[in-house]
Amino acid sequence: MLGKILITRKLPDEVVNPLKEKFEVKMWHRDDVQMSYEELKTEAKDVRAIWTMLSDKIDRALIESLPDLKVISNLGVGYNNIDVDAAKEHGIIVTNTPGVLTETTADLAFSLLLATARRVMEAEHDLRAGKWKSRSPMQYTGMDVFGTTLGIIGMGRIGEAVARRAKGFNMNVLYHNRTRKMEAEKDFGFTYAELDSLLKESDFVVLLTPLTSETRGLIGERELNLMKETAAIINVARGGIIDEQALYEALMTNKIWAAGLDVFEVEPVPFDHPLLTLPNVTVLPHIGSASIRTRLAMMQLNVEAIEAVLENKEPKNRVV
Repeated sequence: MLGKILITRKLPDEVVNPLKEKFEVKMWHRDDVQMSYEELKTEAKDVRAIWTMLSDKIDRALIESLPDLKVISNLGVGYNNIDVDAAKEHGIIVTNTPGVLTETTADLAFSLLLATARRVMEAEHDLRAGKWKSRSPMQYTGMDVFGTTLGIIGMGRIGEAVARRAKGFNMNVLYHNRTRKMEAEKDFGFTYAELDSLLKESDFVVLLTPLTSETRGLIGERELNLMKETAAIINVARGGIIDEQALYEALMTNKIWAAGLDVFEVEPVPFDHPLLTLPNVTVLPHIGSASIRTRLAMMQLNVEAIEAVLENKEPKNRVV
């Protein structure tokens, strides 16, 4: 055997079995409850590889307690759950799973935008609860999507995929990004805008930027006050990008019209979270990349990365 691997969530046998042929594999036995930080620390004490999920906290203290660790392979594009500086200092390779989830996540982002605009979840809930007693002209009326202005904050691969979908709805696409995407502007007619201008002009704002020290709290009270009263904000990136208290107050006071959230600052989100009490908030449990084909493809990237590192080869999708 070439070393021990810890998988922090129960994964399909078809994905894990190839690893078992080469390595000693320890896998968490439940898929409904994650292991605690202390359990993770105990289970990982003698492993060379950890296959992590976004909800696993891999901080400096944990990394420094694992002298045999060679690679952390994260199931997801984001890796803000991992202290990459500490990993780099200790010669530990970190990998992620970009590329294969672009189109699936873009599908979900646009689905959430549509559901928020047309109050789909609210109407569906009332129907199932027996509250639909009659039809009236303004009942469950929402906002049009076709022909409106979409503002995308974070124009990476997923942002470009969402923007392409928007063109099918004849939307005017604005974007804000650290770097201009001149080729995309030329090919698809996207327009670069400074953040404040984007917020003021957009009917729908979609967040697709990574969570970093610069983007944490990027959308707060000031930024929400810049948006139209008829606008909606959609977050399929990371919860910490929005100040959730400021968002709650903006929605309560009708500073903005609605929000669609696939992510929260604390996940799983507490059932008594204030945002869950508002009818103009459409919520999902972080399912951006959750299609069968995509998740299996992401897992395959993790398998390949772990195998490569433990066999002294250079892995794909190396972060550090």
